[in-house]
Amino acid sequence: MSTFTVRHGKRYQAAITLGLLEQLASNEMIAAKLRKAGFENVHVSGQGSTRQAEALWPGPDTNAALPSQVTSISEVEEA
Repeated sequence: MSTFTVRHGKRYQAAITLGLLEQLASNEMIAAKLRKAGFENVHVSGQGSTRQAEALWPGPDTNAALPSQVTSISEVEEA
């Protein structure tokens, strides 16, 4: 399992690929899991097995293992 570092005050975008049963989850259910993990201003879009999420990390810099459903993650550059 790979790890990723989230930094205080930064926004992140992630591609999420869901398995067969996981596809039944609504975007709001996925957003709720991200909020429970500590993210704020969460937005999830897409349907079926492919979803996109964008969220702000308000906490301290943290390293964490990425769930297998997260196929890519990157920091969103400030405009």
